[in-house]
Amino acid sequence: MRWLRRAAPHLVLIPFSLAVVLPLLWLLRVSLTDRRTAYQIPPEWSTPHLGNYVEIFTAYPFATWFWNSLSVALLSTAIALPLATMLAFAFARYNSGGAPLRLSILASQMLPPIVMVLPLFAVFLGAGLLNSRTAVVIAHVGMNLPFLAWMMIAFFEGEVRQLEEAARVEGATRFQAFWKVAVPVAAPGLLAAALLAFIMSWNEFLFALILTGKRTATLPVGLSTLDTHRGVEIALLAAANMVAILPVFLMMPFLRRYLIKGLSLGALK
Repeated sequence: MRWLRRAAPHLVLIPFSLAVVLPLLWLLRVSLTDRRTAYQIPPEWSTPHLGNYVEIFTAYPFATWFWNSLSVALLSTAIALPLATMLAFAFARYNSGGAPLRLSILASQMLPPIVMVLPLFAVFLGAGLLNSRTAVVIAHVGMNLPFLAWMMIAFFEGEVRQLEEAARVEGATRFQAFWKVAVPVAAPGLLAAALLAFIMSWNEFLFALILTGKRTATLPVGLSTLDTHRGVEIALLAAANMVAILPVFLMMPFLRRYLIKGLSLGALK
């Protein structure tokens, strides 16, 4: 029965893995078929071709959508992460604001995004930032900052606190202890938070829909335009989605161990 105990986890994980992988394989199949075959039920198999991938770049401003999403996600993450790091450190070390401030930050994540759309629209309209990537970056920073700060509080507790106190005893200033000790030790957690912030910004639709224009639309907004009066362009949409998920797949081999370690660190502290 020893082999059964070893095989049991795999037998459990296989169905869950198939539930994740099979939709992606189906999406890949549809992206390599022609438009007529893509609508066939039951599905038909045709000779794979890359025509749909070529068309999304030639007939649609897909490259612009992709660049807008990439620049917004990178910039909003680069701004939100250091701010959330300092905020989480202040909470973990000095209990700044006490429980009411922590609770208010957590409560801000419970607001439906639709509630914030009209106030943000009015603010950016008055500031002259409407239909710009700057407006989306600011909105995404506000969206990600509370989540990242709450997530990273646990990264600066426990062993990190002890190492920082040891550095203070050795003569380091508060900032030196934070920058040279606390941040490097909590780096796996920070990388995990950065990856999650990037994904949240990359997939965000509502704020981007309201705050961007034709030239500044992000990928989720651009992909919604493939729903035309003739129906949904299934084959083109499948090809566009396959390209849209590439950044995360390219990042995962480099950040996988840090993501798992970081999330485990935050869960166990």
